[in-house]
Amino acid sequence: MSSEPFSAQNSDAALLAVHHSQITGLILAGGMGRRMDSQDKGLVPFRGKPMVAHAIERLLPQVSSMLVNANRNIDVYSAFGFPIVSDEVSGFAGPLAGLHAGMRACTAPLIVTSPCDSPFLPLDLVARLHDAMTRDNTEIAVAVSDEHTQPVFALYKTTLLDSLEAFLRAGERKIDRWTATHTVANVAFVDARAFANINTVAELAAMQHDVPLSQRTLPGEPS
Repeated sequence: MSSEPFSAQNSDAALLAVHHSQITGLILAGGMGRRMDSQDKGLVPFRGKPMVAHAIERLLPQVSSMLVNANRNIDVYSAFGFPIVSDEVSGFAGPLAGLHAGMRACTAPLIVTSPCDSPFLPLDLVARLHDAMTRDNTEIAVAVSDEHTQPVFALYKTTLLDSLEAFLRAGERKIDRWTATHTVANVAFVDARAFANINTVAELAAMQHDVPLSQRTLPGEPS
């Protein structure tokens, strides 16, 4: 398993993606992987490297800095070369707990999230979310594909930290319930498969050779 540190310079995706100096990327790898036989999904091999490596490779060129939210195998995740933030909310409380940890560590005004088990995320994800947030003057911009909201692929203003902390202190955990209390821009993406999550061993096997349209935009990939 390779965990060589990444940089925007050594990622082919950098040739095609937009670099935003005020946006931190947050990879959400803090789950329990219950449907993956409790494996740490970010470290499960997929097409020759850990799943989290695919997500990092595609998101990194679109942001100015990167954080990884992880609650297990901290040393392994640290070897990728980015700061690790762990949930401060106990009990593997889901993506909002990861976002909370990321926001607390983030020094940029904006933070964008992606799960570790989505290796095909769009190379224009951040550019389009940022454009919509700016145009509509919202606090959050969320990807939508095939008429389904993708709340873990979203751009947030870090000024929402106090609101998120209050929501979590109240025992709430549902991400859509929290985002509904703020202004949101919904951003439609054509290729729904770009947001595919690999949640089970069966899905892992099925996607080994199923290449979404967005994956073909990487230089050197087969068409």
